[in-house]
Amino acid sequence: MSIGETEALRDEQRFVRDLHARLDVLRERAEAAVRDALRSAASGRQARVERDVVVAEQSGLLAAYEAGDRALCFGRLVFEDGRDHHIGRIGIREDDAERTPLVVDWRAEVARPFYLATGHTPMGLSRRRHLTTRGREVTALHDEILDLRDTTRSGHEGRDADAVLLAALDAARTGRMTDIVRTVQAEQDRVIRAPHQGVLVVEGGPGTGKTAVALHRAAYLLYAQRELLARRAVLVVGPNAAFLRYVGDVLPGLGETGVLLATVGELFPGVRATGTDSPEATEIKGRAAMADVLARFVREQQTVPPTREPLEIAHDDYGTLLLDRDTAEDARWDARSCGLPHNLARPRFATRVIDALTAQLADRIGADPYGGPNLLDASDIAQLGKEIAASDEVHAAIDELWPLLTPQQLVERFLDAPYGHLPDGEAEFLRREPGSPWTPADVPLLDEAAELLGEDDSAARAAAVRERAERVAYAQGVLDVSYASRTYEFEDEESEVLAAHDVVDAERFAERHEEDDHRTAAERAAADRTWAFGHVIVDEAQELSAMAWRLLMRRVPTRSMTLVGDPAQTGDPAGCGSWREILAPYVGDRYEHVTLGVNYRTPAEVMEAAAEARRAEEPGFRPPRSVRSTGVPPWETVTDDLPAAVAEAVARETRDEGRLAVIAPAAHLPALAAALPGAAHGPDPDLTRPVVLLEPRQAKGLEFDTVVVADPDAIRAAGPHGANDLYVASTRATQRLGSVRLRPA
Repeated sequence: MSIGETEALRDEQRFVRDLHARLDVLRERAEAAVRDALRSAASGRQARVERDVVVAEQSGLLAAYEAGDRALCFGRLVFEDGRDHHIGRIGIREDDAERTPLVVDWRAEVARPFYLATGHTPMGLSRRRHLTTRGREVTALHDEILDLRDTTRSGHEGRDADAVLLAALDAARTGRMTDIVRTVQAEQDRVIRAPHQGVLVVEGGPGTGKTAVALHRAAYLLYAQRELLARRAVLVVGPNAAFLRYVGDVLPGLGETGVLLATVGELFPGVRATGTDSPEATEIKGRAAMADVLARFVREQQTVPPTREPLEIAHDDYGTLLLDRDTAEDARWDARSCGLPHNLARPRFATRVIDALTAQLADRIGADPYGGPNLLDASDIAQLGKEIAASDEVHAAIDELWPLLTPQQLVERFLDAPYGHLPDGEAEFLRREPGSPWTPADVPLLDEAAELLGEDDSAARAAAVRERAERVAYAQGVLDVSYASRTYEFEDEESEVLAAHDVVDAERFAERHEEDDHRTAAERAAADRTWAFGHVIVDEAQELSAMAWRLLMRRVPTRSMTLVGDPAQTGDPAGCGSWREILAPYVGDRYEHVTLGVNYRTPAEVMEAAAEARRAEEPGFRPPRSVRSTGVPPWETVTDDLPAAVAEAVARETRDEGRLAVIAPAAHLPALAAALPGAAHGPDPDLTRPVVLLEPRQAKGLEFDTVVVADPDAIRAAGPHGANDLYVASTRATQRLGSVRLRPA
């Protein structure tokens, strides 16, 4: 029996309209709760905390509601047993007391058949419906019949089960990645919902959806492990700022905002890595051996007087003190043997030096001229020790022999004089003047230096103790006044506890009035180098250096990680390119490896051309299988004037909708930018512009309707990973690919 196409659309339109009406009510409630909380004149710590909790919770709900408003409902499952569920971005109930939701969150277990069911394995489904919406209007339905015994027909049954997927793939790009929650495929769903433990490696060629899968996995884990990950946060690491901007809307669009997106160069708080290294310097800095080089360099900062002549230390009251080499070496050995990092071992070195100088001074001024015992008693010697310890000259000598260093100071010292620590040819690539901008490859070195140095927080702890004592003293004063007056007619924030002064001591009173940190976990993590994340996702993982992996592994001691990438696309000079090489030092072979083998982005014509170019370097190379064909073969132009030919190609290929990228070697970018005045370019280009100019490594993880590769021969010839860079550049296109070659001289 057919219920008619129009009636089916009307039914779904009524449902979607009612669903959005319910969402509007929930949004209005959340907005009102935030307004009321912010307007409330909260007095007392408990009231302030409750207010801040309400604001945080309701603001989070608002973010989810705003995200859910886009394509709020996109699917429907009709089961053989009569169950019927709509599937959407977020779960929404008719009433909080209702157990059955109006729409089921796509991450819920009951929603899995939407992604996994097939005619062979229907998972209890009778029918699966895809809803296409524009705003709040249902524009199309697509039904898949999974139980052939079901004779009901809606008029929206389609022969092509992939129609929804292909429509999404053919849509024009906007310069921002969109989520794939409507079109997640079975192999992708298995990765997204993989058990939350250990390291999961997701390998896949261009267009296999690795990035989308990784981001949807982050959303799924935040749903499935909400309590843990809300406290510890999820870190998503991307290859560059343009990429992070490109994917930045995906997780908010799925209702998740508790995620920190960063490049490796942004993972050392207080440092902005704006400089650029040569490929040689990048490769050298990224080597695992740099950890040992820095460790040796730290030991070299722990010095002793250079000759047998003692170090002379002036003292205002007692003349010159002498610190000989043997004494300094004994102090250094003792400090090193404690096993603490450099800065934390420094007080031990200083104590040994001060004790030695105190003994020297006691012998000088307390010696009995007749050969008897020293005339100074223990209290006299202790006083001398205090005076020595307070001497600026003594501290200057200690600083000279065992300086207190920041990571920035240590790495800057090393880069100023790397000779002797590396072969001269390599050292020359690293040498740079103090004060030069930090580069992304410096950040793992800074992180390593922070571990080697340790943070001497004794001054901060002492300040905290003093501040605490002051709060307690203030609290005690308030309680004393309260007790003396026996009046509770206070209108300030202390009034809530004054009535209970008999049972609240000053310590507890001070604790109750300490301000809490109400930043989100992601915000706190961004400011804390030692933060341990609940889960870390690394995109383009093959690009990270061995030193970058040392940094990241410190951020996730549980090794709960999802790594996505493709060794065949390795372009960074320091990139590891091998999963075993990356992971063996940290987890051995205890990781799961899965491969995505279907290319959803790149048409077959483009993929075959890119693969053929790769086979020139690797004859047995096999690319992922493309699911679609456009019938448009890649074109090629040969020219003597590259900028003019590229400008002509861009004018010809630019469409009313979609995005075009020109990908060229860095050396050509200035001339091409002049020939393409409307193109976005630079370190962090605006990818929403119709035309974007990029070098190959900037294009990693991105996609465009049309790609024009300028001087592909120069890209291939540019270093040991040139063939990989050309492969990356050629596979960014979702529709059309062209190449502009320079005519051989």
